[in-house]
Amino acid sequence: MEGLKQRVGCLHAHHSNIAYVERAFASYEVELIHFVDPGLMRRISSDPHFSADDASRKVEEQLSWIAQSDIDVILVTCTNYIVLAEKAQLTMSTPIIALDEPFFHEICDDLLPRTLVFTNPATVEGTMKRLYHTAALLGKPDISSWIEVKVVEDAFELIMQGREDEYKELLVRSLYEMKEADPSRGLAVAQLSMVDAALQVELETGETIGNPLRSLTNLIEDLLG
Repeated sequence: MEGLKQRVGCLHAHHSNIAYVERAFASYEVELIHFVDPGLMRRISSDPHFSADDASRKVEEQLSWIAQSDIDVILVTCTNYIVLAEKAQLTMSTPIIALDEPFFHEICDDLLPRTLVFTNPATVEGTMKRLYHTAALLGKPDISSWIEVKVVEDAFELIMQGREDEYKELLVRSLYEMKEADPSRGLAVAQLSMVDAALQVELETGETIGNPLRSLTNLIEDLLG
């Protein structure tokens, strides 16, 4: 592949994730091809007859479609899609990168009391299950005693409705409230859509807030640098 651009197919559940990924890859000679499907998340949350197996099959179809589009590697940015894609990761020949995998490794490498913040409650269980699994593989099975999970209520609907400014404002306010409530705990945001709010609070306070985009950028540096 030397001399040729790597073609990265990106699967998103919302178009707002595109800008974050474009930013992460900006310094590298790669071609990004974006695939966006917000409909599946709507179906999962609104149709009680649409099972987890149905959702998993749909994600496998999406990943297979992307892989057939002359793609070298697939990046899955939605935390729910990542959980649903686990079976496909075992069967597909095209490499699949889960956005939060390098993020999990960084959390496990730096065992400090921290609050892991979400906006989409539907992603919490699957994400934490994968985090604990990663921790066990890395020999850090006691990580659950270091991590506290919080969900910013009423935020996810804002981003799904395209009200991104209101979403960011709510997140910034919530992150400040969490810092004030327990200054001794570090903060990290679990979803890509939360990165800009985290970076704003980080810039204003001078205290690092972990986010999956930074971890992804570090991985890209290792893979493509």
